[in-house]
Amino acid sequence: MTKILILGAGPAGLTLANALQDKGITDLLVLEKESEAGGLCRSQDVDGSPLDIGGGHFLDVRRPKVNEFLFAFMPEDEWDLYTRDSRIHVDGQMVSHPLEANIWQMDIETQLQYLMSISTAGCVTGTTKPEAFVDWIRWKLGDRISDSYMIPYNQKMFGDNLNELGTYWLNKLPDVSFEDVLRSCLEHKAHAKQPGHASFYYPKKYGYGELWKRMADNLGDKLKCNACVTELDLNAKKITLADGTSYEADVVVTTIPWNCFEKIQGMPSPLLENIRKLKHTGVVISYCSENLETEAHWIYEPDPDKDYHRILVRHNFCNGSRGYWKETRKERYKEGQVEFSYLNEYAYPLNTIDKPQIMSELIAFARSKNVLPLGRWGEHEHYNSDLVVELALKLADQLGG
Repeated sequence: MTKILILGAGPAGLTLANALQDKGITDLLVLEKESEAGGLCRSQDVDGSPLDIGGGHFLDVRRPKVNEFLFAFMPEDEWDLYTRDSRIHVDGQMVSHPLEANIWQMDIETQLQYLMSISTAGCVTGTTKPEAFVDWIRWKLGDRISDSYMIPYNQKMFGDNLNELGTYWLNKLPDVSFEDVLRSCLEHKAHAKQPGHASFYYPKKYGYGELWKRMADNLGDKLKCNACVTELDLNAKKITLADGTSYEADVVVTTIPWNCFEKIQGMPSPLLENIRKLKHTGVVISYCSENLETEAHWIYEPDPDKDYHRILVRHNFCNGSRGYWKETRKERYKEGQVEFSYLNEYAYPLNTIDKPQIMSELIAFARSKNVLPLGRWGEHEHYNSDLVVELALKLADQLGG
């Protein structure tokens, strides 16, 4: 019997375990399916330099307490601080992100087309906010931004039928102010709030995975890799591995996808049926050694004729490296001769219409059994790693008393 059993050694599980150890709680065990820890934030040496096999992950500067905790494992002087340079390849032009703030970088004719479209957007004219995803995007941003960028880009990331997604998660998109866009075009500078990762840290000598590797090493024998969890018994707070080994605990914290359990005991049938309704996407990371003539850190690619949706320009943020990697939704990936590729089956939780209700009921029931969901997959939320760390630290405070 273990006091606290943690399923998954990604950022959520590693943070929670290390934070609990800092509080003197050592009766814990972390179980990880893969041969190494880190989850979507793992790195691998490719072509002589680190490549982040889970996609583009960076340490944001917005949560000082998170960074203070992480710098205890990888000190601040081992990181470079960058001002974000992200761009969108749209209408045959390269424009800084966010698009609505940087239309002024396009040619005059295209600027006029975008301005006319934004001036008639529903959120500008005051029409009723629609319910369907695609209609909501048009209402929020206007037809031109929607058709050139937002709709094709989201289809590439999440699937062709965007209307199966809810709109509840889109409220973080800023209103497009026609006045601000017009002013930016006249003054030739952006007038908008900075996007996430406006400033970010990236290791000087390593990939992002080095941070999580060090956190894993700090756990010693409290971390067990190659431990594939297949069954969960909520009443007994017991898990079973693929090899038949079982563990029981006072508290189970799960950071792994709910639909990867082959069997869950002690859960009502309606909740089990709802788990099968949860959707996610897989992403293939593929590496190219060519250096690109750009200063951008990453580039969004909405063109539906290109299978990938984003490029990470490795040589612009990873010292001593070359080349770039592409991120492509699994279903869109075109097999070909590449220098390196890696499939992440679980990349993004999908914000389907029914997800909030499903997860609200699932999380409430699990917590009533002392099984605590945490992080991107435990909560089925598209959390960045810095937010996951913050949530894990809060949970450690609760469990550590």
